[in-house]
Amino acid sequence: MKSIVIIPTYNERENIEKLVPVIFDLIPDAFILVVDDNSPDGTADEVTMLQKNYPHLFLMKRLNKEGLGKAYIDAFRAVLAEKTYDTVTTMDADFSHDPLRLPEMLEKAKTYGMVVGSRYTKWGGVSKKWKWHRKLLSRGSNFYASLLLGFRIRDWTAGFNTIRTERLSHINLDRLETRGYAFVISLKYRLIKTGASVTEIPIFFEERRYGISKMTARVILANALAVWRIRFRKSSR
Repeated sequence: MKSIVIIPTYNERENIEKLVPVIFDLIPDAFILVVDDNSPDGTADEVTMLQKNYPHLFLMKRLNKEGLGKAYIDAFRAVLAEKTYDTVTTMDADFSHDPLRLPEMLEKAKTYGMVVGSRYTKWGGVSKKWKWHRKLLSRGSNFYASLLLGFRIRDWTAGFNTIRTERLSHINLDRLETRGYAFVISLKYRLIKTGASVTEIPIFFEERRYGISKMTARVILANALAVWRIRFRKSSR
């Protein structure tokens, strides 16, 4: 299978210079697309330097900080336009998603339309650095999403996912949420609604290695409210 990993970045220079070599060591035949929102810390420059050693590394530079969802949607369009990739994987740049799980996710994608790296399935977990209220909000929002959306996924807000491009081509990207992690909830929902089979594998969600976390209680609560829009928004797909 021809696989590509999409990594959105904003001020992730320290992380991306370490993550890219790790991914290529694990899956040498893979491709990586970094989508950078004009990071002032020189993330794009670091990727350009890395490209000298990694010909399968691509960079999409955007002029403004437009957010996670828009970054992924732009990347999806580019990947689907190529019509050569079998799978696409979404993951964070900050090592909160363990790249060691990538080979298993790609193997599972031979059977399933979507593979979710789940914190809340058996043997999954989150960093001990998480405060109790963050754990409660995260678990609660996922349980709430399952109830309202009507499908039993344990980790709706997981950003570590491998998707068959054939399944991705069936959804209307224009109808996805673009704000925050509501994007990944709407992505999963639309994939399931269009017939994608789903499996979850356990991951341990680490705290980021470098930089400042972009996840806050306000973001988690906003995502929970967005579930109503996702569930009742009219869409052909």
